[in-house]
Amino acid sequence: MPQQAWSDKDERQYEHIKESARKRGKSKSRAKEIASRTVNKQRREEGRTKSGRKTTSGTGNPNRPLGDRSKQELYNRAKKLDIDGRSKMSKSELVRAIRKVS
Repeated sequence: MPQQAWSDKDERQYEHIKESARKRGKSKSRAKEIASRTVNKQRREEGRTKSGRKTTSGTGNPNRPLGDRSKQELYNRAKKLDIDGRSKMSKSELVRAIRKVS
């Protein structure tokens, strides 16, 4: 899934990650998805994407403990749960509020 906006380095990284995922037994389509998401995340973190955002609107990996997620992921989770006062909460307060509601 190499893109026009990708540099040669991005395309090499994509191919390397895709092949690595295939060797680990992932399907061809899943390997492509993993590789493109990884390259795009790297580009986003380096500010090389159109939007230039460094954060996503995700709520984090549901298999990770709440304390291991970023404040932005916790905020997004709190927003989904419609927790009042979330914008003024610290990370630890967000964790407590989410646990209380869930």
